[in-house]
Amino acid sequence: MAKPDLKKLGKNIKFLRKGKRLSQEKLAEIISKSRNYVGMIERAEVNTPVDTLFDIAKALNVDIKELFA
Repeated sequence: MAKPDLKKLGKNIKFLRKGKRLSQEKLAEIISKSRNYVGMIERAEVNTPVDTLFDIAKALNVDIKELFA
């Protein structure tokens, strides 16, 4: 199985977050993570656990597959 494209994932999360007019800090607060960690996800510096991706999708009110679209 191919590795997920972390850069694309990060860009999609950033795009969706900005579309919801959420700061990194606010998203981090909603998902109980640090703002720094959200930034690392968006810059593809970490391999994010699936449970965190579900939390992000829920916070952004999107289906998880939209994070990978």
